[in-house]
Amino acid sequence: MSRPQKKKEKPGNPVLSAIGNWLDSLPSSILESVYLSYLRGDLDHEGGAAYIRQQLLDRAPKRWVVYEPMVLLPSGSFTSAPWPALLSILSPSQKDALWAEILHQLSPTTKGASKPTHLAVNEGIPLQISSQREGVSHQQENILRSPSGLKPLFGSFGPCNPPSPPSQTDFDAALWVSTKQNGIIQTWAPLHIMFSRGNVKEKARLLNTPAFKPSCGKEKFAVDLYAGIGYFAFSYARLGLRVLCWELNPWSVEGLRRGAELNGWEVRVIDPSKEERQSNDEELLAREVLAEEKAQILVFLESNVHAAARIRRLREKCGLDIVHVNCGFLPTSALVWKDAWDMVRDNESEGGWLHLHENVGESDIETRRMEVQGLVSRWGEEGIEKRRRGAVEHVEKVKTFAPGVWHCVFDVRVTDE
Repeated sequence: MSRPQKKKEKPGNPVLSAIGNWLDSLPSSILESVYLSYLRGDLDHEGGAAYIRQQLLDRAPKRWVVYEPMVLLPSGSFTSAPWPALLSILSPSQKDALWAEILHQLSPTTKGASKPTHLAVNEGIPLQISSQREGVSHQQENILRSPSGLKPLFGSFGPCNPPSPPSQTDFDAALWVSTKQNGIIQTWAPLHIMFSRGNVKEKARLLNTPAFKPSCGKEKFAVDLYAGIGYFAFSYARLGLRVLCWELNPWSVEGLRRGAELNGWEVRVIDPSKEERQSNDEELLAREVLAEEKAQILVFLESNVHAAARIRRLREKCGLDIVHVNCGFLPTSALVWKDAWDMVRDNESEGGWLHLHENVGESDIETRRMEVQGLVSRWGEEGIEKRRRGAVEHVEKVKTFAPGVWHCVFDVRVTDE
């Protein structure tokens, strides 16, 4: 079989250009071997190495996203035949040459100050993960939203299985990447935590809705009960609010801390399991937290089941004016809705907003809105000393979660009756 002549790739796609260049650098015998394997003995088919080259290009990834300094390819990249057959017979150096060429071709397209140095394939966030108890495998909810399917291709991402809980040394050994949305920087370790690009619309809405902006006067607070790496907490900070955050995943908390500092916000991470043992006085801890005048963002490294009680004690000691509570967890954040209501209901003066996230079938959105309205109406009647009125003023359809299913946010306005 003769070596095929180089075919000019379609302009405008640097990934395909990189793959084409790399394929042309391989010995023709490699493509011919894959050709014979791919056809499984169908020697009547003509084309040889040129045919298999085109098959590889047709089934190559054509999209990407850059999170400095990493390039992320879409899920399923290089898994369609004949890619597995080709990759299985290559040496590590030959595969590295492919990944390096992709990064090289993408360098002129990146807008950041640094060239991309790492390459990975995004395999999504599993809703459940396997765990071992007494030698038996169990499936459990992936509460920490760990990206267990991320597939690093090129560059060091740090240790794959650091100890739990991780130490600062573990954090420093990991690769941290970043992006900017709505002028706000966010950073995370892609081997250990997720990033959801689709939240950009909701972040912008929080920043740009006039009714959401706090009034002048007494210091105002927002509460984020599922803070993650600061998706929505940073929007509240940009509005000038102090933010109380709850987050269970230490990798997310570290990302939030780093991101806050990159944006110029003072942040304090509070690990109650450590600090309370030292002070042996939770009320003292509460006073110390609110005395940190420069700390615009306060992050509790613990489950949000403790949030309601902690906020009650904080309010008793120092007073809190909470004007936003964000409940940003999918498929539903309903477990904390009543706690969120109580946090705003107990304000001494004005009310505020609840942002209740849930996945809802498109045909069920109006029904669910009425159900949420029924909940807050009933809660508003339960107050003894102070009654509040709750109204679902808007339902925001953020993005599709699955065919016919929307990630919705129910905006509940809480006011005096």
